[in-house]
Amino acid sequence: MRRIDTRVITEIGLAVALAAVLNLPFLRLQLPFNVAGGTIALNMLPLFVVALRRGVGPGVIAGALYGVVDALVDPFIVHPVQFLLDYPVAYGLTGLAGLASGFIRKVGKTGVLRWPIMLVGLLIGVIARFGSHWIAGIVFFGSYAPEGQPVWLYSLIYNAGYLLPSLALTAIGAFAVMPVLERAVPVAAREARNGSIGDRGDSDS
Repeated sequence: MRRIDTRVITEIGLAVALAAVLNLPFLRLQLPFNVAGGTIALNMLPLFVVALRRGVGPGVIAGALYGVVDALVDPFIVHPVQFLLDYPVAYGLTGLAGLASGFIRKVGKTGVLRWPIMLVGLLIGVIARFGSHWIAGIVFFGSYAPEGQPVWLYSLIYNAGYLLPSLALTAIGAFAVMPVLERAVPVAAREARNGSIGDRGDSDS
């Protein structure tokens, strides 16, 4: 049976806290046309680090918890379903970046494809998050669409307008923390072999 040890819980907690700090008003760029939020920030970076380090499960948990924190700190909620789609679900889906961890293990620590695969993981997480925001925009924020513009297109432009720059900023940030990721990614592979979500397992204590 898979288990989560205290080190993983600690890492998730630290990632959620750091993501909240990175989303403080003076560390993010608020776009003037995004009335319901939509800021360019580095808040996804700690969530992606957890996903690449620990895999999909802990990445999703970290993202969902951060989504709840973000809703408490800076809410824009018009409906319970919209809350779910724009906060815990959207950020939880960033944990899908952890799908790349196994492929990174296969290419090895010095493999030339290691960094491109990490970027693919980031892209998967952002696209998944975008999908949740996009649906929420179509269902709940169609009234903001300019006259004559399809709601689906408005939601696409709105959400891509801040998520694409945030992805670029996050990728740059990932370069800055590359030493952390170099040490982190093999942990997920080791846990997969051990059948545990723990850091190294009891054998490494």
